[in-house]
Amino acid sequence: MSVAVNMESSDKPVSVALIAGPTASGKSALALALARLTPATIINADASQVYRDLRILSARPSAEEEASAPHALFGYIDGADSCSAARWAADAKAAIALSVDQGRLPILVGGTGLYLRTLLDGIAPVPDIDPDVRAAVRQMAVADAYQALTQEDPVAAARLSANDKTRVARALEVVRATGRPLADWHAARIGGIGGQINLHPMVLLPPRPWLYARCDRRFESMLETGGLEEVAHLLARQLPPDQPVMRAIGVPEIAALIQGNLSRDAARSAGQQATRNYAKRQFTWFRNQPPSAWPRIERELDNKEILNLAIILRDQALT
Repeated sequence: MSVAVNMESSDKPVSVALIAGPTASGKSALALALARLTPATIINADASQVYRDLRILSARPSAEEEASAPHALFGYIDGADSCSAARWAADAKAAIALSVDQGRLPILVGGTGLYLRTLLDGIAPVPDIDPDVRAAVRQMAVADAYQALTQEDPVAAARLSANDKTRVARALEVVRATGRPLADWHAARIGGIGGQINLHPMVLLPPRPWLYARCDRRFESMLETGGLEEVAHLLARQLPPDQPVMRAIGVPEIAALIQGNLSRDAARSAGQQATRNYAKRQFTWFRNQPPSAWPRIERELDNKEILNLAIILRDQALT
């Protein structure tokens, strides 16, 4: 079932609320407040919260919170699997359609910009890369790959860091396998639903000192309320270290604590720093990348402010 099918059965495009921003900015609280004001389904748009193994370290809503309103795409993928942006976008389209069919407002909530961009703008239709091309590129030292990229796709080389091994390799393998630079493929995105829905976005960008203090408190709480046990369970599964669930914020730091390579204080400090760094990257992305018309909320959020914002979103989405 697709969003388009639902649109065609109604007089106007469906309304979708979107609450975005960095980790610890108050997105989940706002989504829950909105769901208390109108029948709604809260749909996850966070790349870590899709994994079943990461309820605590991904700051997924609690079981009680999930029971208070319908939730979708939270903890629905096993940690041994990987979730691409394309897979999530397809699942999100189905979740939005189901929510609409049930007479509920879909609320997208999360901080993974790539997921949201793929859902709204579509995905670049890059063909499958020839395995031999990919293998050859991936075996290159990053300095050699970047030097080759400056000759074969100078636009991509100018945009990327010379030390970004993954993105440099991706750009180089695409231009070598397809004969077209990655930017050409990105300009031909397909499958986005942004033009088919009435989107009501809100981006939370609170003051950074307030945000970082919340990041620190949250990670310390995770250590005290099951984070150690969550990582111990992951380690017992012996998943590959490059699996996304093993690279999630907090997992490497707590794993080092469990394995005796970091003290508790050092692991806490490292996890807090990793969380703040992640929040900083998200903050920068959401300040600069979404359309300028998307409202940015740049103040601290207390319960009263969260309710006020929820009322604004409800009124926008239902009119």
